Amino acid sequence: MRYLVSASEMKEYDNNTIERIGIPACVLMERAALGAVEIIEEHCGDKSGIQHALIMAGTGNNGGDGLAVARLLSEKGYKVEIWCVGDRDRASKQWKQQMEILKNYPVACTDSPTQERYGVLVDALFGIGLSRSVEGAFADAVDRFQSLVGWKLSIDIPSGIDTDTGKILGRAVSADATVTFGFCKRGLVLYPGCEYAGEIRTVDIGISERSFFHREPELYAYDEDIWALLPKRDNGGNKGTFGKALLVAGSINMAGAAVLAARACYRTGAGMVKVITSPENRIIVQQAVPEALFGTYEDLRAGMEWAGVTAIGPGLGKSKEAFACLKQVIQESRKPLLVDADGLNLLSEHRELFELLAAQGESGRVVLLTPHVGELARLLDWSVADCKADLMAAGNVLATELHAVVAAKDARTFICREVGDICVNLSGNNGMATAGSGDVLTGIIAALLAQGMEGFEAAAVGVYVHGRAGDRVAGEKSAYACTAGDVAEAIAVLS
Repeated sequence: MRYLVSASEMKEYDNNTIERIGIPACVLMERAALGAVEIIEEHCGDKSGIQHALIMAGTGNNGGDGLAVARLLSEKGYKVEIWCVGDRDRASKQWKQQMEILKNYPVACTDSPTQERYGVLVDALFGIGLSRSVEGAFADAVDRFQSLVGWKLSIDIPSGIDTDTGKILGRAVSADATVTFGFCKRGLVLYPGCEYAGEIRTVDIGISERSFFHREPELYAYDEDIWALLPKRDNGGNKGTFGKALLVAGSINMAGAAVLAARACYRTGAGMVKVITSPENRIIVQQAVPEALFGTYEDLRAGMEWAGVTAIGPGLGKSKEAFACLKQVIQESRKPLLVDADGLNLLSEHRELFELLAAQGESGRVVLLTPHVGELARLLDWSVADCKADLMAAGNVLATELHAVVAAKDARTFICREVGDICVNLSGNNGMATAGSGDVLTGIIAALLAQGMEGFEAAAVGVYVHGRAGDRVAGEKSAYACTAGDVAEAIAVLS
């Protein structure tokens, strides 16, 4: 698991390390500089000749890190130039200490870069404390820095990227690599900030989980091996042991959604899968997924009694039959329920269903929803722009209203719940923005629920598995060639 911290969380952990644990700030700064220099050396160490380095330093502690980097590079024989941007009279205490030390080293200070090309360009302008738009002389400095030729390394986060959201605050440095300290910052992995960060290297400087003092970060992501996250298999089990999933999916001319969900469900370990769909889909489903049991809408009640989990929505349409199916699975069962696609559209158009589902969630039923941004906007009666602007907040609002788990899907998917931390998924790629991809995700999560996984964990692990499968397909075929069917089959060969 990988923690992703906000600016306020990181400042708290930094203060805890200094004031409660007792590691001096100057020690943390020195360790940070050493970590940055190590990464620079990895890039430049095998290059012949004297390397020229430019450090663009602000006057806060991020700039202080940059000054310490300048000193250490000078000691290693680099020709170092410091470009200070900002009011030195208002510089931080740590910055002033580092500048005093630098007076004893052959480091040049300048008000503007003296060359157009450098071996190394270090961005130490703002760090994580920036909260307003980059304007005036600072904007000019970012533009000038960007125009220079050379390998660019940002300290902690590229200057101009919002630490909490990844948004560009006016303009931002586009780095080849970013060295960040203690824990990865949210803005380094959220769009568009992740596209400015380059390679992200997290360096341990002494700020660790010990610094939390029982206040863990709100946001995390999975980065584990897939098999460490999936439900354990019983060597003495049978098809019943590994769960029974009911998929209410597909309609006339939409059999593909049911097929994709069923395939993914089996590939993720479900022992038995039954598809409830339009009778016209019988031959297609039974030929495409011969392992699956088949039923029509008349078999829904028996199917719910048989299964351990019901998933409804992929390709279902919004007909009277679809509405009746959704109402029935909400009213007549207390088993885990996953709602996706047209199931979500029906919820947004029929408030009575929304309220029925909220009552089920409040009573303790495991309810999961997997809306993309458009579906989420309709469910909340928000604009799509407002949902995209703060997808995590939107997911939290819906999770609270429905007492449910919500996987708010976009380029970064946030898995939210009424109370507790939030998981953001970092796997996947743009090739997965293709028809049927959501149906595959429904099948994956349904399989995990059927095998007894808790609701929030099933959603978080399911989205991660889905993304990893998509990454494998993109790696083998390219993102352009990725199809939902490929993703469903790739689950079988994940490692």
